[in-house]
Amino acid sequence: MSETVIKLDGISKSFHIYDKPIDRLLENFFSKSQRHRKFEALKNVSFEIKKGETVGLVGANGAGKSTLLQIICGTLTQTSGELGVSGRISALLELGSGFNPEFTGRENIYFFAAMQGMKKTEIERKINDILSFADIGEFVDQPVKTYSSGMYVRLAFAAAIHVEPDILVVDEALAVGDEAFQNKCYSRINALRDSGVTVLFVTHSPQTVMSLCDRAMLFDHGELLLDDNPKDVISCYQKLLYAPDEKKSLLRSLLLSEGASALKSDSKVQKQRAQGNDKRDKRDEASLNDNDEYFEEGLKSQPVVYESDGAEILNPHITTLDGDKVNVLIRGKEYKYNYNVKFSSSVTMVRFAMVIKMLNGTELGGYISSHDAYSGIDSISSGVEYTTSFKFKASLNPGVYALNAGVRGINQGDEDFLARVLDTYLFRVLPVKEQCETCYIDFNVEQSHSIN
Repeated sequence: MSETVIKLDGISKSFHIYDKPIDRLLENFFSKSQRHRKFEALKNVSFEIKKGETVGLVGANGAGKSTLLQIICGTLTQTSGELGVSGRISALLELGSGFNPEFTGRENIYFFAAMQGMKKTEIERKINDILSFADIGEFVDQPVKTYSSGMYVRLAFAAAIHVEPDILVVDEALAVGDEAFQNKCYSRINALRDSGVTVLFVTHSPQTVMSLCDRAMLFDHGELLLDDNPKDVISCYQKLLYAPDEKKSLLRSLLLSEGASALKSDSKVQKQRAQGNDKRDKRDEASLNDNDEYFEEGLKSQPVVYESDGAEILNPHITTLDGDKVNVLIRGKEYKYNYNVKFSSSVTMVRFAMVIKMLNGTELGGYISSHDAYSGIDSISSGVEYTTSFKFKASLNPGVYALNAGVRGINQGDEDFLARVLDTYLFRVLPVKEQCETCYIDFNVEQSHSIN
């Protein structure tokens, strides 16, 4: 049986919130006068983590994830409950913690490693490996206060992984690194995991959780709602994150009482609803399980509309091939992206376009209705309205994506955009079990191997 390295039993953490700074002073002098409100950052959290496990913590901002990591690392003390940690912890918490800004990068490495219990001779054996991994060049001998956020996280992560930790804790800090460095970090996390190091980290990336983690935990308002396999946890997290406010309490109560199974279409809870007098419509039922596409009201975009040059894009949406409006899709199925175009000027050589992209703006793929600038629709009169549809296959790995829409043509000048809208529509691709595909696009790869 694997050794338990982290054990929490009924951990709670509350903070006192004061309306005015003077209230804190007055409360200290007059003990009978309570001038604070209590904010419960964590509520009765209990779990165990075994040696060698990689566990991802997910949840909206303010859910209590960072507070929990700080308690595990010892930088915060719990209000109540019991905590047991076995082994050396190396932590990369919020950006700016752990290093003295007045020290140089080299001095901070020695300071950090010494705080982890390493002797100077051990540090000197590893210093070159740390500097090589961080790859910040001559800046290592400059004060840390002069570093960019990317340089800081490079040095901090390099130091954290080279102190021979039993437990590695990472709290979102890698999000500020560039893509190449993130890949380098995740490769090293995989190597640490394979060597028996326990890894505990916070991330908002579904792909990272499902590719790296053995298990995941979902937190919301200080409570541990779900502790299960990464696929189910990510699915429930996204449903909760994008659910309308009036449905969130239902989802929370279902997760607390029944776990992830309560949100699956074949669960006992779902069957009881189907047999009872539940008044929810089919779209509500679909939003509680993983097997069907559906429309999630809370998944809303904030479009960026460019100035019109003779056309306006209206009513962008995705439908199934049967015409049902959806924004939660099943990987591998075909859908239609539709929008209307109302023309306010007479224009020529009109082409319709779309782009699918990541939330950070990286364009993954798109389509334009004609390959040549002068081979579109010959002419469209003012006042005419068109509907355009793009049938596409959802060849994307689980996550949330955005769509753009554009209309190009000629309006008394050069060929250009007549109308353009960024982030017209958001959609989510549901998680899949035992996913082998990595990154964002599913290229339908088939692997084989043989002995030479």
